[in-house]
Amino acid sequence: MKLENFIFSAVILLAVTSVAVVLSRRLGLGSILGLLVAGIIVGPHTPGRIITEVEEVRRFTELGVVFLLFLIGLEMRPNRLWSMRREVFGLGTLQIVITGLVIAAYMMTFQGTWEVALFTGFTLALSSTAFVLQILQERGEIASRHGSTSFSILLMQDLAVVPLLAVVPVISDTGTLSGAIPLWEKSLIVIGTITAVVLGGNYIVPRVLHRLARLNNREAFFMTVMLAVLTAAWAMHYAGLSMALGAFLIGIALSHSKYNYQIQASIEPYKGILMSLFFVAVGMSIDFKTLAQQPLLFGQHILVILVIKTAVLFVLCLAFKTGRVVATRVAFFLSQSGEFGFVLFGSAKMLAVIDDTTFVIAIGVISSTMLLTPVFVRLGDWIALQLAALQEDLSAYRYDGQDIGKHVRVVIAGFGRVGHTVAAILQHSDISYIAFDTNSTLVESGKEEDFPVYYGDIGEMNLLENLDMDRVEIVIITIDNTASAQRAISHIRSLSQDVHIITRARDLKTCDDLLEAGANKALPEALENSLALSAEALAALGVDVDDTKKLLDRMRGRNYATVREALEMEETLNSPDNTLKK
Repeated sequence: MKLENFIFSAVILLAVTSVAVVLSRRLGLGSILGLLVAGIIVGPHTPGRIITEVEEVRRFTELGVVFLLFLIGLEMRPNRLWSMRREVFGLGTLQIVITGLVIAAYMMTFQGTWEVALFTGFTLALSSTAFVLQILQERGEIASRHGSTSFSILLMQDLAVVPLLAVVPVISDTGTLSGAIPLWEKSLIVIGTITAVVLGGNYIVPRVLHRLARLNNREAFFMTVMLAVLTAAWAMHYAGLSMALGAFLIGIALSHSKYNYQIQASIEPYKGILMSLFFVAVGMSIDFKTLAQQPLLFGQHILVILVIKTAVLFVLCLAFKTGRVVATRVAFFLSQSGEFGFVLFGSAKMLAVIDDTTFVIAIGVISSTMLLTPVFVRLGDWIALQLAALQEDLSAYRYDGQDIGKHVRVVIAGFGRVGHTVAAILQHSDISYIAFDTNSTLVESGKEEDFPVYYGDIGEMNLLENLDMDRVEIVIITIDNTASAQRAISHIRSLSQDVHIITRARDLKTCDDLLEAGANKALPEALENSLALSAEALAALGVDVDDTKKLLDRMRGRNYATVREALEMEETLNSPDNTLKK
């Protein structure tokens, strides 16, 4: 593709996507539906044919799914994952088996052999990790009861991709197993790869990040994180596993690292871009011209699969005692087919397990059910709300606050002597807070004292967005760098007009700069120290405490107006142009 054609295609794609996303969000359907519609408009199956290399685009944008699973892993502590084992291996396994068998029974009417029907059934039983987790993240529900249950099922589905891929050459007439790797050797490769990823994420990567943080080398810090994620994904792919699973494992390994917030802030922008392009690529895959040749059959497939998946999920969730409200939401969240279906059906088509027509219909069903996901989620919300109202139980809709970054009252920027003192006072007062610093030594010492302090730059927008600033009451900025403090205040204020920002300042000039940036209160450190010394001196001289407090309040009043007047008078007297001095 020539450069000018590429730029023109990019401009049209961005323009169409922007309009589609705005309209979709305006209608209350979320951004994902807008991205899918944009993909349909600019894809190769519409008159415009702006972008034709759909397969290449989709393969590249699957990195977005990798980064998404990595970020989910960062938020998932190992002990929490272990606590989900009943849902992962119990509920998740039953969902795949039962849904796959029911869909296979339906597909037997259209497929030539039971092997192909089973393969098709189990493939369509998988749901979209990318779609569901993206929606849950957008809505802040990843740690809710229905979010946790949905994630458990999705995790088991990702694991199920491995045996499904292994089955394709077995049921193929053109494939051969003569050169296949023995099962014992394959098992060793898989176990060895998983072990290497986990050990690397627990021991090697944190040590490298620690050294880079000490050097304050942010570029190398970011590149090391990217290298770790992509290496883990590549290693899993090489072992025949899901790339997303590798990213998820290394995310879990780094979840207890003191750098997890900064890592999340570094990766988030790239994940967002790739995920958006991924959804656009899914929209490009829908070939309406071919599907229009059998519209009734195609519509029947979509309806039957959605009904089967929703019904099976609802019944299984009830059997696992999640309650009707959570069961309803999980069933509607996971009713679509998933992106791994593109890979599985592509492999089956390449080995002549399925013909071209079946492949196009299968891809159409997957893409169309994804397209309907935002609508189904809203329908599930409505039904669940009705059930909740009947039960007078809205607990399933309350965020459970497992992530400390989502419910803190106070955020402290900087964990030096001032930040440490403020944190100690808040902790003693039993006020929830979280602290950040870019000095790894301070973070390390704070962790040893059990303070909730993390490595991160409070001036980074992505980190602030992860903190949900609308729910934070106060931000206390103790960092000594004026430019960094101004940047942080500006970003915080752009996210929330209500949060109260208190900051330290070197002097009155710095104080004015920080107030202009958006701080509610700026305390000049040198001046406050002087006032504190004065108070101690007056107390030692026997001056009444109340009189001293009134005097100090008068000195602080109107933004230290009395002190400013005195300083201005001193500057005037010391000026070279002062005739009195001459």
